Amino acid sequence: MINQENTVCAIITPPGTGGISVIRLSGKDAISIASKVFRKKSGKSLNEVKTHSIHHGHILDLSSGEVIDEVLAGIMKSPHSYTGEDVVEISCHGGPLVTGKILEVFVREGAGHAGPGEFTRRAFLNGRIDLAQAEAVIDLINSKSQEGLRSAIWQLEGGISRKINELRDVLTVALASLEAFIDFPEEDIDVIIHDIEGRIRSSVESIDKLIDGYYRWRPFREGIVTAIVGRTNVGKSSLLNVLLGEERAIVTPHPGTTRDIVDGLANVDGLPLRILDTAGLRTTEDLVEGEGIKRMFKSIESSELVLLVIDGSEPLTEWDEELLTKTDGKKRVIIINKIDKGNMIQDNLDRYNSPVVCTAIINGEGIEPLRKLIRDTVVGGVQRLAGEAVVTNLRHKNALEQSNMELNNFLEALHDRLPLEIQALHLRGALDLLGEVTGVVTTEDILDRVFSEFCIGK
Repeated sequence: MINQENTVCAIITPPGTGGISVIRLSGKDAISIASKVFRKKSGKSLNEVKTHSIHHGHILDLSSGEVIDEVLAGIMKSPHSYTGEDVVEISCHGGPLVTGKILEVFVREGAGHAGPGEFTRRAFLNGRIDLAQAEAVIDLINSKSQEGLRSAIWQLEGGISRKINELRDVLTVALASLEAFIDFPEEDIDVIIHDIEGRIRSSVESIDKLIDGYYRWRPFREGIVTAIVGRTNVGKSSLLNVLLGEERAIVTPHPGTTRDIVDGLANVDGLPLRILDTAGLRTTEDLVEGEGIKRMFKSIESSELVLLVIDGSEPLTEWDEELLTKTDGKKRVIIINKIDKGNMIQDNLDRYNSPVVCTAIINGEGIEPLRKLIRDTVVGGVQRLAGEAVVTNLRHKNALEQSNMELNNFLEALHDRLPLEIQALHLRGALDLLGEVTGVVTTEDILDRVFSEFCIGK
């Protein structure tokens, strides 16, 4: 649990050496602490300046009187700041020594060290953002694709919160109607129940759509574990390098060059793939290469997508047949490579129920059709509609599933004519679970889990 009475500070830019670093102070004493160690040439104190203004000056070490650095001080007064508190952001020259000494003087003057995610947690506790918006901050930072970035911004702007609040409004009205009848039973119960049932069934459908959207759009947020497999010297490492846009794997004409798994993150038509380039399948007495082949088979089991590369300039071999069998049932794309030298096998692949693309990877032929086929294989032709509500957070999805369980329990209780108090209990449970998404209903345990994913400085 954080103490909001304390003023805290942290470096909010990445650690290490750079052109600039930024240090944030947040809390009721932020401006007064900064004023003690900041000197403007005009002599004017930061306590006297306007909000949302930037000031040039120096940070001093009061114990020695020495200048630590020439800086810019940005002032944002409560409630119009990131945290909703008084905030001072010091832009200084980047470097561990400079930033460390500035933090040291702030702590010496009364500031504490901010914990992971503490600035965003304060923004939530001060009512500037809700919990779903707070989680969108870390989603934005960790975005691996344009679609993931778009979804995070939509959530940060309150998109999912508006949808959840609409659902909560419907359930609140339904619960109020039900509880009113419990208190004043002379009303026509059948009319009231019919109206409530219609509202709840509509809410269940809306929540089902949100849950379905989570599964449809999960690949764009989390990425897909993808294994590139094939026998030796068919172009697997060349394919990895092309998809990554860099020379990650060594490419030679000699079979068995790749002996261990080489991986990398690629963005393929907006879809993030964590690609594993594996050792080529062949008979070998080399212990290291043999271990690499064992790991290749394990990577097939753990992958969500298999890119099976086959040399089209040669007839299918027993190794090709083995890999076609081993990857059967997996989501896969069959890549016939080296078609610049001939295509002897395409007709033989008709019996395999998998999409096929022809390439000459070393010449760049067929790469764009391959990218499109990979995306279509993973997510089909799915496209996000303008304004479509998208749930990308596992915690939100779990809360929605539990909420729908309570609503279905309510409908079952309604059908079985159980006491109205039991029916109301299910509605209230669904309402509270929806409230957990935005933080209207929350606990310290939920907050700790959410903000434990943040780094210090955010």
